[in-house]
Amino acid sequence: MVRPYKVKEQKRKKKEKYDREEESEQLDENDIPHSPKKAKTEDSELVKEKAEQVIDEMPGIPIIPADTGKKSGVIFILEKASLEIGKVGKSYQLLSSDEHANYLLKNKRNPADYRPDIAFQAIQTILDSRVNKIGRLKALYVRTQQGILFQIKPHARMPRTYKRFSGLMVQLLQKLHITAAGKGEKLLRVIKNPVTQYLPINSRKIGFSHSSEKLVDMYDYVGTVDNDMDLVFVVGAMAHGKIDKEYVEDYLSISEFPMSAAYCISIITTAVERKWKIL
Repeated sequence: MVRPYKVKEQKRKKKEKYDREEESEQLDENDIPHSPKKAKTEDSELVKEKAEQVIDEMPGIPIIPADTGKKSGVIFILEKASLEIGKVGKSYQLLSSDEHANYLLKNKRNPADYRPDIAFQAIQTILDSRVNKIGRLKALYVRTQQGILFQIKPHARMPRTYKRFSGLMVQLLQKLHITAAGKGEKLLRVIKNPVTQYLPINSRKIGFSHSSEKLVDMYDYVGTVDNDMDLVFVVGAMAHGKIDKEYVEDYLSISEFPMSAAYCISIITTAVERKWKIL
């Protein structure tokens, strides 16, 4: 007699987690059938939604006005950012080499790879630039080493201290979005990959690497770009390695010496400010 075997089920692929606000907005309320059970629980669901909105609000992030208009602008993409959370003790924390070296070594990970302060400094440099103050920063995207992509609105005021930034990243990676205090706008939101679907068609995508053979003066380079074309700058936010993305059209080296991500961004924004005569 043949022994019966249970048919093995196919393993389900892990679905990418992101804020599905865009997909939900495409559905019309009139197109969704309402059942009697749903009608009964409608009030309770509204109460739950209001409670969740209160929890997700970040009182430390006010909004400043921004108006890009129809002028060309700048988009920044920070690649390979070391923003990973882990359960240390009883709470989830943003892993860093300074605070969690022992935890990382116990889990057979290299502490030198966990540098969230690089992304923190880079984000601050971008948002503090005159390009952003005048409203010419169109978007800021950050992709982690784990492949999680999130967007930061240009008019969001991020925490000025690393400790508060760390807490904000933990909240974002768990809840997938951060809303403005007193308003429903989502200032930080985990979005679906790839990042290319959010980039404008009429744009030049520029990557930066110290190993690139194309050494240029940044001011001279941006001066050759048409004024009606958006500039997409791709900068690595990791301690070691280089970015190698297919969507990047041109890889540049802007110094004979290796530089931090924040200083590289400051050179980029200064060159763009001189091109557009932003004082």
